[in-house]
Amino acid sequence: MSLSLHYLIREPKIKKDENPLLLLLHGFGSNEADLFSFAAELPEEYYVISARAPYDMMYGSYAWYAINFDADENKFSDIGQAQQSRDIIANFIDELVANYPINSNNVTLIGFSQGSILSYAVALSYPEKVQRLVAMSGYLNTEIAVDDFNNNDFSSLKIFASHGTDDQVIPVEWARKSIPIIENLGISLVYKEYPVGHGVAPQNFFDFKNWLQS
Repeated sequence: MSLSLHYLIREPKIKKDENPLLLLLHGFGSNEADLFSFAAELPEEYYVISARAPYDMMYGSYAWYAINFDADENKFSDIGQAQQSRDIIANFIDELVANYPINSNNVTLIGFSQGSILSYAVALSYPEKVQRLVAMSGYLNTEIAVDDFNNNDFSSLKIFASHGTDDQVIPVEWARKSIPIIENLGISLVYKEYPVGHGVAPQNFFDFKNWLQS
């Protein structure tokens, strides 16, 4: 079947009338195979679907939005592209629910780096589509969310966020600044840090998997 994003899928080992969904969103310059590499380790009752970002950077690299540098080497994000990707992902969730026996009340986003930033934007903009969010090595950029996101009902949303204390790509301070914003919205949050760089530590994987199963 042809959906709006290219993706890899691992069907649930335990089939029910409707199964929960784990939707994996990779980082900048990566592709759908990256996070899918740990699909076999994820709980068996889930559909595990890893989406490819829409912007092609050549040689198997993709992005959810461009990151540009100005003359002073300041980095800035293409917010317009990021907002487009936010809505592409939200629409993709609807397509998956329409095409697979997925429980629309049991959808989890798992994002890494830029995929984590997008996961936050989707979950805060459309909490009726997403019940859980695992945000690794990213941060909350409220500019990417819809304008009136803070009026949404977040009573069913739960977030597990994590970051490496030695991250050279996205400083851990950026992740820490997201915490009070999330808590002020009344969202259930578990936040953990690990002594690693920009990557997923084995303990991080173990912790979010336990969080999913609890």
